[in-house]
Order: sequence, then structure tokens, then C-alpha cells
Amino acid sequence: MSRLASGVVLVTAQEPPLDPDDPSAPGSEDVGMTATAFMSVSLDPPLVLVSLREGSRMDELLDEQPLWAVSVLSESQRHIAGRFAMKGRVSDRLLFADIPYTRGEYTGAPLVGGALAVLECRTEQRVRAGDHTLVIGRVLTARVPSAEGGPLTYFRGRYRQLG
Repeated sequence: MSRLASGVVLVTAQEPPLDPDDPSAPGSEDVGMTATAFMSVSLDPPLVLVSLREGSRMDELLDEQPLWAVSVLSESQRHIAGRFAMKGRVSDRLLFADIPYTRGEYTGAPLVGGALAVLECRTEQRVRAGDHTLVIGRVLTARVPSAEGGPLTYFRGRYRQLG
């Protein structure tokens, strides 16, 4: 499968506060994950799919939090893809620290500035498939904030640019 080129996206969600009724409880935290297994499923209704490693932080979060977002990364955002793909990485809060983003209107999730496209989604279905969970989401909003540059791709174990 390393011979199949894939687009690269950043999947994001906002982890709810530990105790929403306690104002002194720690607040919500942004979570992000690089994904190359992302695709359009349907235009009517608008559905997309992302494949998550079973038991990963994002898999567990999206099991509880139905709202999430996707930023389609541009070729100039390789550093963002690498940062959120690291194993044994630091907290997500630090990973988002110097990345420009806005918050989704429906999801509250980070939408990366300079991305080729951004989507906000609500989980419609979760399907267990081997050691992964396929999360199918209904697209709530889709925008094309930047038409600059080409897509970031992943091929033969490395990030690539088209051309």
C-alpha cells in the first residue's frame, strides 16, 4: 500500500472539559492527528471517512465526541503533518502553539490556516475494521480558504509534492 499516493490531512477535535459543571475543572483541550486514510464517501448526503488506529487517542475521543474537523494540508505544511504524526509526542497543546488556526463554527475544533480546504463533520457511523476504526462523518461545512500551492501527498513512506 506504500505505492498508493495519498493526500495528507489533519484531523482535529476539541476534547470536552473533564467536568463541564465544575468551573474550576481543567478546560477543554484541542487534539490533532495526521491522517492519510481519508476520503469522500458520498455527495448526497455529503459524507467523508477517516481511518483511525483502534485505541489511539483520536479513536477514543471520537467515540465520545461526535464533532470533528479536517484540514487538507498544502505542500507547504509538511511540518504540521510531521508534528502531529510523531510517536511519543508532547502534549497537543504545545503542538498547536505556533500554528495559525481558527475555530470551527459548529465543532469548535481547530481549522488550520493556509489549508487547501477545511471541513467540519459530525460522526454518523463507526465501523470496526481489523486494527482500525472507520469513522464516517457528515460534512456540516466545507470551505476552500486557500487556493495557493498544491496538496501535500504521502508516497512510499515519505511526504511528497506533486510535480
